[in-house]
Amino acid sequence: MTKNNDIINSWERNAALWTTVVREGAIPSRAAGTDQAIIAAVKALRPRHILDIGCGEGWLVRHLADDLGCEAAGTDGSAALIESAQAAHQGGTYMLQTYETLAAQPGQLGGPYDAVICNFSLLGRDIAPILAAAMRSLAPDGTLLIQTLHPSAASGEAAYADGWRNETFASFTSGDWVPMPWYFRTFGSWFAVFKAVDLVVTAVDEPINQASGKPLSVIFHCTAKDPREWDDVKQR
Repeated sequence: MTKNNDIINSWERNAALWTTVVREGAIPSRAAGTDQAIIAAVKALRPRHILDIGCGEGWLVRHLADDLGCEAAGTDGSAALIESAQAAHQGGTYMLQTYETLAAQPGQLGGPYDAVICNFSLLGRDIAPILAAAMRSLAPDGTLLIQTLHPSAASGEAAYADGWRNETFASFTSGDWVPMPWYFRTFGSWFAVFKAVDLVVTAVDEPINQASGKPLSVIFHCTAKDPREWDDVKQR
């Protein structure tokens, strides 16, 4: 089984537990500011049409649809999470699509969208194809927002170098969680990926934990250099 399959398997088997901790507000970093940070970044764009790639159980789609009154859709590779999202938001649009499918058939994302969001959802090593697919679904003046773990904080005691890490969900004291692999990137590696797919980073947000003074995450605001290059990027 590949690492990507391990990621999908983990989300599928952890879906019920994950839905519970998200909806109960039991994830400290999210309560400390990452949720509000991505909401604020989206709201500043004043979008009318939004897509959340890797939407999970759908909390962000629901919130944005209610708060902004915009058309918000979500896509995820876990059938269990999409089912949970749809059950909680029956009028919402949720699509079951793996990243491999989206990379091969980016037109399935629909659009064009004013904002496409990847909120802690780029966990694999080879993310260039999904970034290219995301950009193809944007309106010409649209923005791709990527929130991810802050590299300087997420490296922990391990070496500050690209590589696979393992999330054990040990911070949750209850539940039979299935560990999940995820790929750590340095700041330099993030910008190398953006350059490879011809993205321009127009802004970088670094939400801070007010209690500790440490960074909670990083949010990259991205636009495309030239939409005519998206087809070429998909083939790389």
